[in-house]
Amino acid sequence: MPRFLAIVLALAWSGSAAASPVAHVPILEFHVIGNPAPGAANTGLYDAPQTFRSQIAWLASHGYHAVTLDELVRYWRSAGWLALPARPVVLTFDDGYPEDVDVAMPLLRMRRWPAVLNLQVGNLVPKRVRLLIAAGWEIDVHTFRHPDLTKVGTAQLRREVVGARRWIRSVFGVPADFFCYPYGKYDARVVAAVRRAGYAGAETELGGDASSASDPYLLHRIEVLRTDGVAELAAKLG
Repeated sequence: MPRFLAIVLALAWSGSAAASPVAHVPILEFHVIGNPAPGAANTGLYDAPQTFRSQIAWLASHGYHAVTLDELVRYWRSAGWLALPARPVVLTFDDGYPEDVDVAMPLLRMRRWPAVLNLQVGNLVPKRVRLLIAAGWEIDVHTFRHPDLTKVGTAQLRREVVGARRWIRSVFGVPADFFCYPYGKYDARVVAAVRRAGYAGAETELGGDASSASDPYLLHRIEVLRTDGVAELAAKLG
């Protein structure tokens, strides 16, 4: 039985589905779950493993349950026929780092929580990506080279949007139905390219919860930074 259908049936039988439609859902944006080496760039994008563990424990203790982007968007499009847990949250991990497999995956698997890897092709070897897929992770597209797509030509834009998805689909046999804009940069031309490529939606770095009423190609996310800890994450979730 497909995982998504199993969730729907289990919630229907248990009565644990949300009593009313969930219109606003936080999509958390993580990068490296680890500590930066001396001289590392972008140290604010590192979330210490112990902090990450505490944040996941806080989410669980406050009734959150992780779902994938595919589950979320299908739910919004179902007009109430499908169900989600009462406090859904999407955990996204950008780029692809060894710590996704070594730290995040085992911790989330203990709770039977899925996550979303926005894969920059080449950042993780296929064997490690397959471990994430086996653990229930959704694999989505974060281009080949992580360029600012607002500054590339037509041919490169197509390669990064269409070619990267084709590669992920062919290697891993997954739909890869969502796109993640590198650096959160997009314009009307980039969004149009993502739409034409047939994606179901795309993730930005616009802050705040994602909303069923907003453009699915401009999904908002809440970025988790090294300085956040549990208290700041709780504050960002409101």
